Amino acid sequence: MFADGGPLAEQIPGYRLRPQQLEMARAMLEAIDRSEPLVAEAGTGTGKTLAYLVPALLAGGKVIVSTGTKTLQDQLYDRDLPAVRAALASGAVTALLKGRANYVCLHRLERANAEARLGSREEAAQLRSIERYAAVSASGDRAELLDVPDDAPVWQHATSTRENCLGQECPRYRDCFVMKARRGALAADVVVVNHHLFFADVVLRDEGVAELLPSCNTLIFDEAHQLPDTARLFFGESVSTGRLIELARDARLELRAAGGAVPEFEVLAGRMDKAARDLRLAFDTEGARLSWAQAAARPQFGSALGALEAGLSALAAGLNAQAERSEGLASCARRAAEARATLAGLVAAEGAQQVRWVEVFGHALQLHLTPLSSAELFRRQLEERPRAWIFTSATLSVGEDFSHFKGELGLEHAAARSWPSPFDFANQGLLYVPREMPADPNEAGFTEAVVNAALPVIEASGGRAFLLFSTLRALRRAHELLRNRVAFPLLVQGTGSRSELLSRFRELGNAVLLGSASFREGVDVRGEALSVVIIDKLPFAPPDDPVLAARIEALKARGGNPFTEFQLPQAILQLKQGAGRLIRDQTDRGVLMLCDPRLYSRPYGRLVRASLPPMKPTRELAEVRAFFARIGA
Repeated sequence: MFADGGPLAEQIPGYRLRPQQLEMARAMLEAIDRSEPLVAEAGTGTGKTLAYLVPALLAGGKVIVSTGTKTLQDQLYDRDLPAVRAALASGAVTALLKGRANYVCLHRLERANAEARLGSREEAAQLRSIERYAAVSASGDRAELLDVPDDAPVWQHATSTRENCLGQECPRYRDCFVMKARRGALAADVVVVNHHLFFADVVLRDEGVAELLPSCNTLIFDEAHQLPDTARLFFGESVSTGRLIELARDARLELRAAGGAVPEFEVLAGRMDKAARDLRLAFDTEGARLSWAQAAARPQFGSALGALEAGLSALAAGLNAQAERSEGLASCARRAAEARATLAGLVAAEGAQQVRWVEVFGHALQLHLTPLSSAELFRRQLEERPRAWIFTSATLSVGEDFSHFKGELGLEHAAARSWPSPFDFANQGLLYVPREMPADPNEAGFTEAVVNAALPVIEASGGRAFLLFSTLRALRRAHELLRNRVAFPLLVQGTGSRSELLSRFRELGNAVLLGSASFREGVDVRGEALSVVIIDKLPFAPPDDPVLAARIEALKARGGNPFTEFQLPQAILQLKQGAGRLIRDQTDRGVLMLCDPRLYSRPYGRLVRASLPPMKPTRELAEVRAFFARIGA
């Protein structure tokens, strides 16, 4: 299969035999045959997608592949799977399954056309576009409708959530796009999902992935480094003011559809709506993550939370009294009862193994109850039924040690293997750590020093640079310092979607892009458009993050070392993701510039450097300039 001139080479342009890929595929097949877990790290360029798809299809049985993002999910389904099926001459049936919010809901679309109060003419036009698309689409997947932006507010009127879906009582159930997708997934041999859908369905026992698991022989997690955070998110509980406001709106619409408004009920819905908005207004910031104690210290938090509890209880009682009038009202009553129970449990929660915290967004607020570790909960999933569990990514180990990742998911006894990248990093790349930097990256003026050190490198590379910052504040400051000092097009995170910025970066060919954490992974710019990646400092998580702070305290309480056991491994894995943006192809050349002096001044710096691709190290700007002169920058 993997030979030069073999079946894969016939189907995939530019294919070549890579020994690492072949070894990885053999290890995958062995794990699948034995129904055992395998943690598999594959360096950039190994071709891990083919290394797991080929053995999975050869072994047969039901296969679920879970990806880190919907973009990777689409790429896997539309490009990689068809090529492998053709190479194997396989008759395996494949299916793509996304969360229900990714599909047009015909019932809510009809309701919106009849009753929704849209915010603008643009939204009304977008709703008509969605209606025309739904009438001719086979899948109902909103990603296929390019006329309406994915983040357009109108989508909330044309899609459903787990909470507001009517299920089998829906008048459009027979034609439902979600149910069509799920029926297709049940009948398929290979199903492609994403991590959020996997955990949402399995943990909440929804009717999607949970139905597929009993017959599944092989479960593959690509971009598996994202799993611990995703697992904690879904093994916890949360209440969103946005969802509660949506509940109040849906309740009013359903009551009108059932035969007219009830004044007393309108008051209850309005009171709960106001209480949800007032809880958000108790905070004058956005993009904040606060511990429960920090939130409780806000003067209005306690009273606003109490008003929300009372308003939600009253609305739940009112909906219960109206539930028999229609299935829509019965659904709203169930949603209100579930939300009330979750909120009550969250407010009363105690215990050392979980943490309560608050997340503040631009127009909404979310209350969270998060387990400090998902290891035991995830381990139970592994033990439910013998099957192969494959976890793969380019960043799972620290040095050559997998214990951090394995400990996060309860995989202590799983086999773990690593295959290096086939790229010649010693000749393709240079690792530059400038000498003249402030000793402490957290002191005032550090971002100015990063910019001053970066400017001659950007000049030498002719632009073609990513500058990745640990905070949005540092990014904004760097933009102020750079906008009148670089002769190249300057692109800044926040001035467009990530896909738009990356498209412009590739087209311009000499641009400088400023980004933060979201550009550290999932970004693939091959060729000469990207020749230097500059990272301001080691991406240690903010110590005031409420979940991190609680995990640190728990580790201290049991006699552990939070820095070496958790904070440093996390930072190294994040740094490896950022470093992986630079060399994406056999012919790529470039410089990875890390501005953090701790890579040489602190004892742990040696472990950090050992975890990075084996590029030639230097601390001299002259060597950087000579490198770019050699590659013709």
